[in-house]
Amino acid sequence: MNHAPVSLTRQAISATLHCLTGCAIGEVLGMVIGTALGWGNLATIVLAIVLAFVFGYSLTMRPVLRSGLPFKAALGVALAADTVSIAVMEIVDNGVILVVPGAMEAGLGTWLFWASLAVSLAIAFVVTVPVNRWMIGRGKGHAVVHQHHH
Repeated sequence: MNHAPVSLTRQAISATLHCLTGCAIGEVLGMVIGTALGWGNLATIVLAIVLAFVFGYSLTMRPVLRSGLPFKAALGVALAADTVSIAVMEIVDNGVILVVPGAMEAGLGTWLFWASLAVSLAIAFVVTVPVNRWMIGRGKGHAVVHQHHH
């Protein structure tokens, strides 16, 4: 019996949850800051995307640095592991928010703001799992990080 596909799927789900954590922190923070400051949609989305990448890479680098890798090498591992995953997640997540009527204009105290953000992240997770599965199956993406966890 071949358990590789299940294991690969579990690895992809785990990698995507990891990515979702960093993306969600950056995305929520960016949306909250941009909305609170009354910024336009473009500036708010750019800030959210930049912060999603910063937090996503940071969460990957932390255990890699603890494994003894120097900063520059750890950054290379994070870039290789997370760039595609974060990019896909951010494209989907921000695309969903942009198509929800009124979501970008909704204030921080509205259910529309928070619900559209939560739904957009959930949809981004579902779309990103197969991307991560494909990459891990080819020794790319988060497969690169696992070499440094031992």
